[in-house]
Amino acid sequence: MNIVGITACIAGIAHTYIAKEKLVTAAKELGHSIKIETQGTIGVEDQLTPADVAAADVVIIAADIGVMNLERFVGKRKVEVPISVVMKSPKALIQKVEAKLAEG
Repeated sequence: MNIVGITACIAGIAHTYIAKEKLVTAAKELGHSIKIETQGTIGVEDQLTPADVAAADVVIIAADIGVMNLERFVGKRKVEVPISVVMKSPKALIQKVEAKLAEG
């Protein structure tokens, strides 16, 4: 599965980046490719390209605040969760996404 996503917490500092690392680690351990954009106090980092989005099977938005540029994901399967879900159980989240995609 090819995953793209965005992480963003209220403060835009620690949890934004910790959630990104947890998602990346979990996805790789489960055999998936992943690219995560962060939207924090220093702005957007690792911005997703149109090619990244086009190649994605699913978009994971892990955020406790509004994120910018969601219109680029129109037509994509999208999962939106609070950042705490990723902090507590990133593998379980990805496995649920796998199951939903397998259902069709």
